[in-house]
Amino acid sequence: MTRSAPHHAVRPSAALLLALLPLAASLFLPPVPAAAKGPPEAVRFATFNASLNRNEPGQALTDLSKPAGAPEPDPAVRARRAQAAAVAEIIQRTRPEVLLINEFDYVDGPVTGNALTDAFQANYLGVSQNGQPTIHYDYVFVAPSNTGIASGFDLNNNGATVTTPLAPGYGDDALGFGEFPGKFGMAVFSQHPIDYGAARTFQHFKWKDMPGALLPDDASKPAPADWYSAAELAILPLSSKSHWDVPISIGGTTVHFLVSHPTPPVFDGAEDRNGRRNFDEIRLWADYVSPGAGRYIYDDAGATGGLKPGAKFVIAGDQNSDPLDGDSIPGSIQQLLDNPRINTTVTPSSVGGTAWAAVQGGVNANHRSDPAFDTADFCDTATPPPCSGPGNLRADYVLPSRNLKIVDAAVFWPEPGHPLVYLTGTGFPVPSSDHRLVWVDLKVPGSARGK
Repeated sequence: MTRSAPHHAVRPSAALLLALLPLAASLFLPPVPAAAKGPPEAVRFATFNASLNRNEPGQALTDLSKPAGAPEPDPAVRARRAQAAAVAEIIQRTRPEVLLINEFDYVDGPVTGNALTDAFQANYLGVSQNGQPTIHYDYVFVAPSNTGIASGFDLNNNGATVTTPLAPGYGDDALGFGEFPGKFGMAVFSQHPIDYGAARTFQHFKWKDMPGALLPDDASKPAPADWYSAAELAILPLSSKSHWDVPISIGGTTVHFLVSHPTPPVFDGAEDRNGRRNFDEIRLWADYVSPGAGRYIYDDAGATGGLKPGAKFVIAGDQNSDPLDGDSIPGSIQQLLDNPRINTTVTPSSVGGTAWAAVQGGVNANHRSDPAFDTADFCDTATPPPCSGPGNLRADYVLPSRNLKIVDAAVFWPEPGHPLVYLTGTGFPVPSSDHRLVWVDLKVPGSARGK
């Protein structure tokens, strides 16, 4: 999810979390057993919606400009730095070699890294968290996001066009939901070389240019698929953030890291504009990796088409779509899970997902998906109090191509009573993120163990 209000209300169990934090912070604890590395040729790919977005422009850079232990008089800044430290500790414990971070605010800078990615590496990943070895990524890929960019149109059709960042309603009229430009961005961190010259971005691909796009309809008007005007469709991108094809060179093998963060399929009305956009954002990668299906796709440099047959790839990101539960259009994520080009022989799982679904109860009791595969801890009550939400869901995915063998896979979600539960919490407020880091170890020819 990228909006917090309906899904981030405080659970009664939050008091237990707060009581555990002082004790946990003083412990030097072993890694979660499931994070142990596979054979030397295995490469760990991961995705983590780390909730490192902030409420105001520049706030993320202020937070990450100093480590969590630095003297700071403002308790709000101290709390946000503690959250970033918890995120960093999870990364240090799981040690992915190629990592996508969703909800990492974008600031201007080179595609090879900006001030925010540098600060996170220097002050958080590069600082031992609770005794863990530091981790470093020599290669970073970061590019602009559509979130928070003013469209100049009334995209939610409420009669007002909001063009002032942070003003009420601004996010709904932006090209992708965000209260200011750059909010809810993303970044790729890699210990293996990135082929920057071959990278492709699809930030500006127009939704209307997807054949058979599920454009929303205004039921009060006779024409079909007319929620957006022709002028609005002329500027409206498909991607709510962006879609990136980041080629990673591993030994003598190129693996295309295909990353995105489709919009949540909620926060709209009967027209289901966000659900439909979510469906088509997921579809873009399904078409991109399927020979012949992606001929219509064009990137931001004007090149067309998808991956070549036989190309190796890993699709990663918070797709905001569970196979059976939640609010996405039925079949949304199945566009990837049922794609014959994608390897789904092993599904990342955790003991914690099953345990927390049982402990938290509520709407989780009626879910159809296996809770062991859940990756997100959302509100468990259908209606307030205390909140309204879909319960725990599988939202985050690392999906390799069929020609890459899965060696191991897991979701970092410590179960109740586990000594690392302080990193993920017992409910809300969350110490790190309401999403869990998901990793997959892949056998890549010519690979070597990362740092």
